[in-house]
Amino acid sequence: MKRFLILLLLIGYVSYAQVEYAGANAISNAPLFYIDAADYLSKVPNKTRLDVFIEVPYASIQFIKKGDVFQAGYSVTLTFYDKEKKGILFERIWKETIKESEFTRTLSRTNYNISYRSFDLNPGSYLVRCILEDSDSRRASSKEFPVRVDVIKDTLGFSDIMLITEIIKEESGERILPNISKIVTNKNSSLPFYFDIYSNKDRQIYIEFSLENLKSRKAIKQLSPQTIKAGTNTVYYTMENLDFKLGDYSLSALIKDGEWKEIGRVEKIFNSKIYGLPNTILDLNKAIEQMIYIASVEEMSYLKESELYEDKLNRFIAFWENKKPNKNLEENPILYEYYRRIDYATKNFKGLGEGWKTDMGMIYVTFGPPNHVDRHPFDSNSVPYEIWEYYDLNRSFIFADQTGFGDYRLVNPDYSRWPGYRP
Repeated sequence: MKRFLILLLLIGYVSYAQVEYAGANAISNAPLFYIDAADYLSKVPNKTRLDVFIEVPYASIQFIKKGDVFQAGYSVTLTFYDKEKKGILFERIWKETIKESEFTRTLSRTNYNISYRSFDLNPGSYLVRCILEDSDSRRASSKEFPVRVDVIKDTLGFSDIMLITEIIKEESGERILPNISKIVTNKNSSLPFYFDIYSNKDRQIYIEFSLENLKSRKAIKQLSPQTIKAGTNTVYYTMENLDFKLGDYSLSALIKDGEWKEIGRVEKIFNSKIYGLPNTILDLNKAIEQMIYIASVEEMSYLKESELYEDKLNRFIAFWENKKPNKNLEENPILYEYYRRIDYATKNFKGLGEGWKTDMGMIYVTFGPPNHVDRHPFDSNSVPYEIWEYYDLNRSFIFADQTGFGDYRLVNPDYSRWPGYRP
């Protein structure tokens, strides 16, 4: 039992160990990337081809000036496990290099690099782990996700749906940029996508496309007759006149034959965000609740009082627009930094409630990372405690873990000297 308690203390200690380095531009920040996968008909008998796509925004990796260009690089490690993660089935590693002539392009959130790899697999369930490492800074991040590889028949089969970011027309033809992030915004009024249909003969089919808001359960359905030829048929379709709200959506294609009998169904889950807001904001009401450290009581009441989604969203955007330090810039660094702190606190401070609601979360969100942390996790004559020093504020905050389970509480908080939110 004693060893178990020591282990819990150590876990709590490690989880908070780097808070002083957790600033907006900290070198320890892991690079952001997106990943998606789709099943296709394989040329190998009894196999299914799985394409894995990886999208890396320029702003999340480090560019170095080399001669007349700015260059960045990263390595990707894909590891495939069985579904219980009891053993490694195989692993693939490759490197990507990006070169840009203009420095401003390296800072944009809208520029990115896409790579992909194809694997011929036995149908079944897998767990995939992707590690991406910046070649220059050596910062790394990882993601794990389950993959279901289905049987796809050449007599009549269907690939997965891929969303489209853009279709670029070139002299050689059209080039499709897939939407790997699976994110759209409220500024999108259309949803382009594609998938493959495989058939051993010509046939007439009907596809019922359905777009459903998974929170409100409101759905839009559209019917598209299709004449399918023998072989591979790529179906491109765009749903128009859409009004996306913040949240999760399901896009499905229900395929029926000429006699209206269902012969297949494919589905894609994706997210809708608010344009100009951080991707970590998943729920408007939650985002407003989290503004408690920067908004006054009156402002919070005003933000919450409306029951209409559009009205509440407009009030939310107007609040942050007033906080923008440079009205000529599209992005609002105050907004992004605030919700970066909320996200960090949620992930790293574990008490009896959500991380951003803990005392450590409150201090971190309000003042940012401390200049210095004095840690005492194992002193024999006291409970575990930490002292966070903010030199420019001439303030220090003491947190004590009275329970021994990592629930650090602020000792003797003096709100009379509270300087307010600091960007």
